[in-house]
Amino acid sequence: MIEEQARVISVEQGHAWVETQRRSTCGSCAANKGCGTSVIAKVVGNRRSRVRAIDPVGVRLGDEVVVGIEEAALVRGSLAVYTVPLITLLVGALLARWLWPAAGEPVVVLSGLAGLAAGLVWLRLFAGRVSSDPRYQPVILRRLHSLHPRANGVLAP
Repeated sequence: MIEEQARVISVEQGHAWVETQRRSTCGSCAANKGCGTSVIAKVVGNRRSRVRAIDPVGVRLGDEVVVGIEEAALVRGSLAVYTVPLITLLVGALLARWLWPAAGEPVVVLSGLAGLAAGLVWLRLFAGRVSSDPRYQPVILRRLHSLHPRANGVLAP
């Protein structure tokens, strides 16, 4: 389970919208000044991300919580986003080269772009299918701090 701290910004029935702060670990790395990742982190900055999470805890507006997502879901989603369009682009280009060996480069490029488009369409369908699958949704694991004096019957800090 990959975990991240967040603040509840909105509450719905069974779900909550949480806001996380993007952080870079570049400050603790010895290669901080010479690394491309640290340059990107400085350009992008510490932006906030809003995410809808399943709420089995019963959080309230303003609560500090820990949100988690399964590693397997993150890996499957990342593979779908990054590899499927790339593979379909290559398959489209190679298929054009194999079917029409005498065709010029523009045909191969257009076939590659058609493959990329097919991969993006598949990705859109995949995203629609998993958007309602609880295995791919972040979940609020626990409350850290509450702004309310008696959250779950315990005085909050």
